[in-house]
Amino acid sequence: MAATAYSVALLGGARLPAVPRSGLLPRRSSVCTLRLQDAPRLSLLRTKAASSEDSSASADELIEDLKAKWDAVEDKPTVLLYGGGAIVALWLTSVVVGAINSVPLLPKILELVGLGYTGWFVYRYLLFKESRKELATDIESLKKKIAGTE
Repeated sequence: MAATAYSVALLGGARLPAVPRSGLLPRRSSVCTLRLQDAPRLSLLRTKAASSEDSSASADELIEDLKAKWDAVEDKPTVLLYGGGAIVALWLTSVVVGAINSVPLLPKILELVGLGYTGWFVYRYLLFKESRKELATDIESLKKKIAGTE
């Protein structure tokens, strides 16, 4: 009743025609009915849940593997320093992105710049067969440089 009074007040005294509730939702029996013909398909959908022993065994193996790798590290303070630095860099990046996002027009301008660059990249490297081959060779040479095989 409160919702009806609210809608009447919102519409300035005009009343909407009443709609029967049964017309809004489908009947429950038509939604939940299963036919005999569906039985073979339902048997294909059965899945077997993994036992908790398998998942706990893999979790134990993971923990043991991590312990072994941590014990093999020789310079633990440096690893902790790099990890802390990465967390601080991630936090600082989040703060900078939040500050940029709060400037009214800047996010939309950056979105347009990104769309323009995406369009240029598609035109330059993906649209034609020769340019796709060029991109593939550039990626392969970059992989070789990173791996140190070049």
